[in-house]
Amino acid sequence: MKIDKLFTGFNIASMGLSAQRKRMNAIATNMANAETTRTEGGGPYVRKLVVLKANKPGSFASQFDSASIKMASTNENHFGEATASFANTESVPGAVESVEADDNSPFRSVYDPSHPDADPQGYVKLPNVNVVTEMVDMISASRAYESNVTVVTAEKTIAKDALDI
Repeated sequence: MKIDKLFTGFNIASMGLSAQRKRMNAIATNMANAETTRTEGGGPYVRKLVVLKANKPGSFASQFDSASIKMASTNENHFGEATASFANTESVPGAVESVEADDNSPFRSVYDPSHPDADPQGYVKLPNVNVVTEMVDMISASRAYESNVTVVTAEKTIAKDALDI
C-alpha cells in the first residue's frame, strides 16, 4: 500500500475546506456590495454564486463496479459486482470543483428620483443581493467548513493512533 493512500481523507476534507472558503468569500463580497448601484461594467452589482460539482460524475454503483476488492451483498440487485473503487487509483475519489458564477435573478427596483443612478422614470436598479439569504448561506457555509475541520481532526487522530500500534 502506498503511503499517500493514508492521506486520502485529508485530501477530500481539504477540497471541502477550499470550496467552503470560496463560498464564504463570495458571500462576503455580495454583502459588501448589497447597495452598489454602479460597477465598472456600468450596471448594478451582480450577485456571485459558488457552484459545486463533481469532477468525475458517476453513480455509486459504478464506483463499486470499477473496484478491485469484492464486497459482499445481501441482494445482488444492490450493487451487482460490487467492489471498493479507489484502492489502486492515483486520484482522490469524489473530487469536487467549485466554480464562481453570476446569479441571473432580476435586479430590485426602488423609486428614488434624487439618486444619481435613477432612470428617467425615477427608478434605481439595486443589486440582486438579499442580505437575509446571504446570512443563511453564510451559516450553511460555516457549518460545512466546521464539518470538514472535524474530518481533518478525526483523520489526524486516526493517523496518530495507527502510529501508536
